[in-house]
Amino acid sequence: MRIRAAAPAELPLLQDIEQAAGEPFRSLGMAVIADDEPLPLDVLDAYRLGGRAWVAADEADRPVAYLLTDTVDGAAHIEQVSVHPAVARRGIGRALIEHLAADAAQRCLTAVTLTTFTEVPWNAPYYTRLGFRALTESDPDLTAGLRAIRQAEAAHGLATWPRVCMRRDLLPAPRSRPRPPSAEPRG
Repeated sequence: MRIRAAAPAELPLLQDIEQAAGEPFRSLGMAVIADDEPLPLDVLDAYRLGGRAWVAADEADRPVAYLLTDTVDGAAHIEQVSVHPAVARRGIGRALIEHLAADAAQRCLTAVTLTTFTEVPWNAPYYTRLGFRALTESDPDLTAGLRAIRQAEAAHGLATWPRVCMRRDLLPAPRSRPRPPSAEPRG
């Protein structure tokens, strides 16, 4: 898989990936999630234009997964990550998240955050395995921006099922260090 920026002509394919990735929710009694409309093309294009939309492309350079990100309260926030079910469980979602984490560290952001369903196996339990931790109501890392996202999601009907905000702290990106002078005499 190759991770790269999304191209304008690929945006309808991202919608297809999102819809396909939503289908497994139907088996959990979450048909409303499976039937939810994908993000509109203009919204996807705004992410693309802002350099905040990445795809994982297969050997034919066709996207099979994608990730959208925002910056929320000094952290890279995963707005959407979708992997086509035909290529699920191959580390593609993890690779996209690691790509985001590396980019966020380079930009001196403090963490990667997301909101997700607590009881969906490929949601909160999966992100926990990737090093994310659930934020409680009293956690100082549950920022005003994350609270606003959670409220917007509730207004959209997502709070019908238990949800959680999660965070993975980042280490600052290593900076190149000047090379120490040689201990050997020159001459």
